[in-house]
Amino acid sequence: MVPRSKRQSSGISRALRLLPAISVAIFAAGGEAQAFSLFGIHLWGEEEVDTSSIQDPVHYTVTFSVTGGDSELESFLRNRSALVSDERQPVDGDLGVLVKARDDLQILVGSLFEKAYYGGLVNITVNGQSIEDIVGLPNFGREDPVPVNVSIEAGPMFTFARVNLEGAPASFNPAKLDLVAGKPAYSTTILAAAREITTELKDQGHPFATITRREVIADHANSTVDVDIRADDGPVADLGQIAVKGSEAVEPDFIRRYSRLKPGEQYSPEQLTAAANRLRSLNTFDSVTITTASALDDDGQLPTTITVRDGKFRYYGFGATVSSIDGLGLEGYWGHRNLFGQAEGLRLEAGVSRIGASDDYGVNSLDLAGGITFTKPGLFHPSGMFTASIITATENPDAYNAKSVAGSVNYTYEQNEYNTISAGLTLDYSHIKDAFGTEDYLTFSAPIGFDRDTRNDPLNPTEGIYLITTAEPSYDFLGGNFFSSFDAVGSTYFSAGEDDRFTLAARVGAGTIVGGGDLKDIPANDRFYAGGGGSVRGYAYKSISPRLANGEETGGRSYVEATLEARIGVTENIQVVPFIDAADVSADQFPDFSDIRAGAGIGVRYLTGFGPIRLDVAVPLNRYPDGDHYGIYAGIGQSF
Repeated sequence: MVPRSKRQSSGISRALRLLPAISVAIFAAGGEAQAFSLFGIHLWGEEEVDTSSIQDPVHYTVTFSVTGGDSELESFLRNRSALVSDERQPVDGDLGVLVKARDDLQILVGSLFEKAYYGGLVNITVNGQSIEDIVGLPNFGREDPVPVNVSIEAGPMFTFARVNLEGAPASFNPAKLDLVAGKPAYSTTILAAAREITTELKDQGHPFATITRREVIADHANSTVDVDIRADDGPVADLGQIAVKGSEAVEPDFIRRYSRLKPGEQYSPEQLTAAANRLRSLNTFDSVTITTASALDDDGQLPTTITVRDGKFRYYGFGATVSSIDGLGLEGYWGHRNLFGQAEGLRLEAGVSRIGASDDYGVNSLDLAGGITFTKPGLFHPSGMFTASIITATENPDAYNAKSVAGSVNYTYEQNEYNTISAGLTLDYSHIKDAFGTEDYLTFSAPIGFDRDTRNDPLNPTEGIYLITTAEPSYDFLGGNFFSSFDAVGSTYFSAGEDDRFTLAARVGAGTIVGGGDLKDIPANDRFYAGGGGSVRGYAYKSISPRLANGEETGGRSYVEATLEARIGVTENIQVVPFIDAADVSADQFPDFSDIRAGAGIGVRYLTGFGPIRLDVAVPLNRYPDGDHYGIYAGIGQSF
C-alpha cells in the first residue's frame, strides 16, 4: 500500500487546487469591472437588460417614502412594490409607466391592509401628476427616465374589536384562529381564519363546506375592525365509485388499488392529497389529479375521479461527484418505469469513482459498480414494494481491495405516511485483500430495517427527523462464521428566522457487530469505517479506522459518528454552512473513544429547483501522519 502522502496529486485534485489562481486571473483581466453571468445566474457587475421585445422602451426612477408605521413597514412595502422591484426594467411607452403605477397602487393598499393599516393613504405621482388625475393617454414629455414618486401615510394600526362566527363555525374558538380583541387586525389573519374554518370542516368529512359571508367593517374613529364570518358545512359524505381516466398504458385497476382510496370511506382532503402524492412517487405519470363531483350521487356518496397522464416510461441519466481527496465519480443509468402495465420498474446502472485519487487508473485503484434492479410496487398490498437486484462491484478504498457480486431480494412496507418497515435476503460472494491478507467470503444475510422520515423536504430539509435503523444477521459459508450487524443513523433539523433562513442540522450514527470470531473473519466490506464527503469531511473515504502497527486500516466492529451544520441563508438562494464532523471507529464491540477523528470546515449552497448545489471545504483537526491536509467536496443536495 502506497502512503497517501507519497502520492502525486493529479487529475481532479490538481484542477481543484488551480481554482484560486484561475479566480485571481479572472479578476485581474481587466481594469474595469464587467458584468458576469454563469448558467443564467447573474453574479456581479451591471446586468444587461433585453429591450428587444418592447416597442417603445421607457425607463423610470422611483422615489419611495413612508410616514408612520412600525420600523419594518417601509422595508415590507418596498419589497412589495412592483415599481421598486422592476425599476431597472423599461416599460412600453408612457402608458406602460401609468399602468404599472396604477397596479402598484392596488398592491400597496392591499399590503397596508396585510399589516392592519386600514386608514393608510397611498399617493403616486408620475412626472409630478397624480395618477388619479391622469385621463386618457399620458404624455410625460419624453422624460428619460420618467420620475415616479410614491408617498405613503400609514396612519394608525387597527385592532380587532367584535368577532362574530355564525353558522357552521359558531363552535370554533376565535382565539384559536387568532381573531382576538385588541390584537392587530391583519387582513391575512382574517383570510387565514376563513380558510382554516373551511379546511377543518372538510377534514371532518364535509366536502361542500364553504364560506357564505366574510364581512370586515373598519371603524376609523376608534381604529378597530369588526369581523363577521359565516360558513355552511353541508352534508357529511363518503367516497363513491373511484373512476380512473387518462392512462393508456398503466392498468386502471392498479392505479385505483395503489391510490388506496376505497368507496365507502369518509371523504378526507388529506387522504386525497396523500393518494395523489403516492401515485406521483411512482414517477410513471407526467401528471396526477384527483377530483370529486360537485354533488352526491343517488346513494349519497361522492363520486371521485383519478386523472393521470402517462409519462415517458423509458429514461436515462447520469450523475457526478467530485472531491479533492477521493477524486471524481461518474454514474450512468437507463430504466423503464412500466414493464408490464403495473408500474414495474427495471433499471440498469454503472458507475466509476476515485478517478484522479491516485496516478494509477487501473482496476486496482478505481471503484467500479454495475447492476440491474427490478421493482414491483403494490405487490401483496398497496403499501408494499418488492425489489430484486444483482450488483457486481470492485472497491478499492485505502483499507482494502474487494471484488464482489451480490444478489438480493427486499420487501418494504409503508406502515404510514412516515414509517417504513423492510426485510430482505442477500447472497454475496467477495474476494477481498486487506490488512489481514487475502480471503474469499460467501455470505448469506437477512437484513431488516425500520425508517422514520418526517422531513418537510428530502433535498433541503428545514424541519423534521430522519431515522434509519438496520439489523443484519449474516453467515459466511466459507469461513463458517455467524455475525450480526446493528446500525442506526438519525438526523434532525431546527429552523428559525424569516423564511427559515437559519437551519441547524444535526446527525448522529452508531453501530456494532457482534459474533464472527476475530475481526479478520468478518468481510472487510462489512466492517465499519468513517471519512469522506458523506461522513467526516477532510478525511479520505473510509480512512478513519483502527490500524495495525504498520498503519494499515483494518475496519472496525463499532463506531459512533456525529455531524453539526449551521445552514445560514445570506440571500434567498445562497447559504453559508459552517460545519464540524467527528467519528470514532473501534476494533472492539463497543467504541472506546480512544481515537476520535474530527474535521471542520465551511461550505456554500446554491438553492435551485432540483436541489442545493453543494461545495464544501474541510480540514482534518487531527489528521493521520499520511493524511491529506484538506478536502474539497462538490455535489447536489445537502450533505444530509
